[in-house]
Amino acid sequence: MTAVAGFAAVDVGAFAYAGGWLRPDTLTPAHFADRFEKVYGRHDGFRRNHAKGLSATGTFASTGAGAALCRAAVFQPGTIPLVGRFSLGGGLPDQPDKPDTVRGLGLLFQAKGQQWRTAMINLPVFTDSTPQGFYDRLLASKPVPSTGKPDPQRMAAFLDRHPETVAAMKLIKQAPPAAGFADSAFHGLNAFWFTNSAGARVPVRWSVVPQQRPQGTPHPEAPPSGKDYLFDDLIRAVAQGPLTWRLLLTVGEPGDPTDDATKPWPPSRRSVDAGAITISAVQTEQGGNARDINFDPLVLPDGIAASDDPLLTARSAVYARSFTRRAEEPKSPSEVQVSEVLK
Repeated sequence: MTAVAGFAAVDVGAFAYAGGWLRPDTLTPAHFADRFEKVYGRHDGFRRNHAKGLSATGTFASTGAGAALCRAAVFQPGTIPLVGRFSLGGGLPDQPDKPDTVRGLGLLFQAKGQQWRTAMINLPVFTDSTPQGFYDRLLASKPVPSTGKPDPQRMAAFLDRHPETVAAMKLIKQAPPAAGFADSAFHGLNAFWFTNSAGARVPVRWSVVPQQRPQGTPHPEAPPSGKDYLFDDLIRAVAQGPLTWRLLLTVGEPGDPTDDATKPWPPSRRSVDAGAITISAVQTEQGGNARDINFDPLVLPDGIAASDDPLLTARSAVYARSFTRRAEEPKSPSEVQVSEVLK
């Protein structure tokens, strides 16, 4: 955990105000944070989205193959430390685990003074192509107290205005979630530009693919039970031994969209195995670990640059606003307690 001290959360996203989407007459980071609070309620000290989580530490062992695409130090051959966070989508820090809730994995790599932060989810594409679309869908998805589900008329009206979301949801339904965190693949979804030491630049998307069990293979155990069963299973799995994912870099070709996370690239695109991500320990969220890290997607090392995807600037700015709010609030204990699971 000594390495964690150097991974202090940075409010880098505040610089994203230069982005065109943050005009005074449209959306602002505060509006986004307020909407999360309107939908999920206010929970002091927790993230406005992906509030329920578990910290992790481990290593990244680079194969060196990624260096052909990117000059960032993280892709040079060797092993470096990383800090991670597993999470569930939504702003409820004590929500019960459900198999269809979006799962997240945030990672922070540090190599030779450079940081790379990424926040991934277990969906093959994102549901929205613009910040405004995400903002509107958030409200349309708010559960109605009488049913616990979104208002069907409000959601239907939203989908009528957003055919890109309809198309993305069809793709998502074709990729059912894995049984747990350990056998989930996580995807960066947004495109970035990679530049190598020779100055060659290519668009890249990345994913981390589990090595524990083939995706979709059912657990042999009894059906899941318990409010925190996804996190409990992860805690027990790490206690039995390290978990590993491969970091795959997918290289785009001319014509592949770099500005729309709802559209997948063709499966025939070249993929580079950049190395192994190993999670060797998990920790209850508290001061000094991933609880206080802002997984801002625009904290990038030399050699990686943002694409023209409008979601990137928005995510950076909203993450920063969420971080600023929770940093000033009293902290409550995490729902997920490692010691309780391992008794």
